Amino acid sequence: MRLRNVKNAKEIVNNSSYVITNPQEYKGKYKKEIFKNDNPIHLEIGMGKGNFIIDKALKNPDVNFIGVERYESVLCRALEKLEKQDIKNVRIICIDAIELGNVFEKEIETIYLNFSDPWPKKRHAKRRLTSHLFLPVYDKIFEKDKVIIQKTDNTGLFESSIVSLSTYGYIIEEISLDLASTGWENSLTEYEAKFMNEGIKINYMKATKK
Repeated sequence: MRLRNVKNAKEIVNNSSYVITNPQEYKGKYKKEIFKNDNPIHLEIGMGKGNFIIDKALKNPDVNFIGVERYESVLCRALEKLEKQDIKNVRIICIDAIELGNVFEKEIETIYLNFSDPWPKKRHAKRRLTSHLFLPVYDKIFEKDKVIIQKTDNTGLFESSIVSLSTYGYIIEEISLDLASTGWENSLTEYEAKFMNEGIKINYMKATKK
């Protein structure tokens, strides 16, 4: 992905009402102090330009959504869309996913991994968001049962994720090598819409762990 620099990106992000600029202060208190309700919290890691999380939030007003993105310039594109609306159940955090254990404590119900960087080279495998490096981090932030939902066009990443999650004790409850053909409810990311228009099939799975 070629990242286009956005002038004053840091300032734009820090001044948005949707962005939590001091997330560590709310560890264990997101429902009560950020959303002010007891609804479940779903987390999208690598939210990109925001299409997915905005659509999910609008369709599911009884669920709280938090999007995580490490690049401020990318977040600016999502914030442009959010600032035009009034969506009460969405908040954004600008951090690296490896830091999630410092931000949340047993309060996430579901994690979405949409079109994550596949890190195709073997020496970079640990950087994949379903690797042995990240799964213990997720253990710290899940509230009860663990639910990870992944979508990707990259077959290598998908196969690696199946092995990694299964080895770690997850059960693959739902799987498809062509999500569009299933008829399942689906909120599209910007990448996904582009890929589908090009006829590229999307891999999908839902993995759970008690």
